[in-house]
Amino acid sequence: MRLLYRGLTLIVVLLGLVLAVVLYYVANPKLPFPTPAKQVHYLNQWTEQERQTYYFTPQGTQVKGLRYEWFQVLELPFSQQRFASPEYLARFGFLIDPQQKATPDNPGNLPVGFARHQNPGSAEQYLDITCAACHTGELHFNGQAVRIDGGSAQHVLPSSVPTLRGGSFGQALVASLTSTYYNPWKFERFARHVLGNDYDARNEQLRKDFKSSLNTFIKVAWNDTHRGLYPTEEGPGRTDAFGRIANATFGDAISASNYRVANAPVDYPQLWDMWTFDWVQWNGSAQQPMARNIGEALGVGATLNFFDANGQPLQGDDRYASSVRVRDLHKIEETLQKLRPPAWPEEVLGVVDKPLAAKGRALFAENCAGCHVPRQTQEGERWVQHLHMLPADVIGTDPNAANNIANHRFDLTALQWNPAELEQMDVKLHPTPKEPLDLSQLSVAKGLAYVTAFVENRAYREAGVTAAEKPQLDGFGLPIGVREKVAYKARPLAGVWATAPFLHNGSVPSLYQLLSPQDERATTFYKGTFEYDPRHLGYRTEAFTNGFLFDTRITGNHNSGHEFRAGERGNGVIGRLLQPEERWALLEYLKVLGGPLEAQLP
Repeated sequence: MRLLYRGLTLIVVLLGLVLAVVLYYVANPKLPFPTPAKQVHYLNQWTEQERQTYYFTPQGTQVKGLRYEWFQVLELPFSQQRFASPEYLARFGFLIDPQQKATPDNPGNLPVGFARHQNPGSAEQYLDITCAACHTGELHFNGQAVRIDGGSAQHVLPSSVPTLRGGSFGQALVASLTSTYYNPWKFERFARHVLGNDYDARNEQLRKDFKSSLNTFIKVAWNDTHRGLYPTEEGPGRTDAFGRIANATFGDAISASNYRVANAPVDYPQLWDMWTFDWVQWNGSAQQPMARNIGEALGVGATLNFFDANGQPLQGDDRYASSVRVRDLHKIEETLQKLRPPAWPEEVLGVVDKPLAAKGRALFAENCAGCHVPRQTQEGERWVQHLHMLPADVIGTDPNAANNIANHRFDLTALQWNPAELEQMDVKLHPTPKEPLDLSQLSVAKGLAYVTAFVENRAYREAGVTAAEKPQLDGFGLPIGVREKVAYKARPLAGVWATAPFLHNGSVPSLYQLLSPQDERATTFYKGTFEYDPRHLGYRTEAFTNGFLFDTRITGNHNSGHEFRAGERGNGVIGRLLQPEERWALLEYLKVLGGPLEAQLP
């Protein structure tokens, strides 16, 4: 009996040690140790005022009820270091200029895209993660940084699923929130910073509000974990955007039966010239700028309720109140229309070999222009680029994103929508359906189109948007267009040198590898660094401390397709084999395509 007791005790101790190790690594995620750049070089893409407008204009996201001032004073689990300190947030890949100072628009001196907002009738200021957080990039070379406004972020923002591998902002934030709430000394320091002289009067209410926000974070983390919703780890610079928006909007907010496995992470696409595209999103599924931006805000955390306090679906004009800020979204959209593609900075990244680039220009016309130089037409006040859509089985790239968006179905009958009312809304389905909509089997694109239409109508009323203003805020008077092609778009390539990694899922680390056959591409490589390779035009891929190992053999990560190699065209082969010297010439031309240096080529 004594041996059995000792054996059980040993097992309990070992389990305790294992649990302690797990909790330690969950609370201390494995993060890189970036070396701060000596100087950040801003390209001539925007004026400084336009840049700051884009960086810190809120869009209405609320990050699960987290207040801005809470975030500013939150501590790390095992120290009194501030979670929001620039040096710590930089380890997640968020962008900090070493020379930046607090400003009225950024009083917390936080990274790009960390804004704040107040809802009407509330004194609370919420942390508001804006589109700039995910659509601003940076390249480092020889201790210098080049900021790519409208480029692809390389942070680890989305996931709160706890893993020993760690590295996620969400995971680390939940660990800090949890330790603050359950450690009385931490919470007292936190509360005194937040409340100041109101500590005695408001401490109890603060603790309740803080616990409510923490519970939301933990509920989402548990839900995502035990349901296995995101099996393909996103890592730096990626998120399964449609999958996460669908799970939040249709699963969290309507019914657990609507949760779908999201195994198709995609890169954050670059935003310059996007306002000229006929269709946007990687699969060309969306048309109206405002509806697209409302959907993005909902996915990042803007509030939305479909039901009243008694669990009954909202009806009539009560549909659907949200924290989305449509006038601010329009301000961001107008600012993006002024954004220019990044021009290759010779003073930082090296002088362009112009004779070689001229050879690349001829190769581009032969091998690339057919897909990447779209037809243009003038429609009203803008020139429209009609992008080529390449079926997934033709371009051959990982099909998960296109398949999931086209094929996943969701049951929205609980909302009790009237089909006759839906027909009168500003939603245009392509092609026009021949059968009535089945609200128990709606795709993510159709479902989000109608949700955003309702949200948009309500937000316009509350913002006092007039009938005369509506076409401008919508974006060129466009309807909420929806397509569901199992295809990916081929976008124009101005500034493409600054948009690594490549393909929609970020599975190819450099442009040189993208121009190479698949068997010459890296099967695994490391992500999470800003260090740039100006020869191959991509981020450096060698191992570094706490780097993220990207494995292209995992579903959603495949690096197939877009191949130039010998063989029959189709099924991923899009052109003839390019010799190494031809690839180098093409890369040299892609440095200058669409920029001022292109006019200097012989």
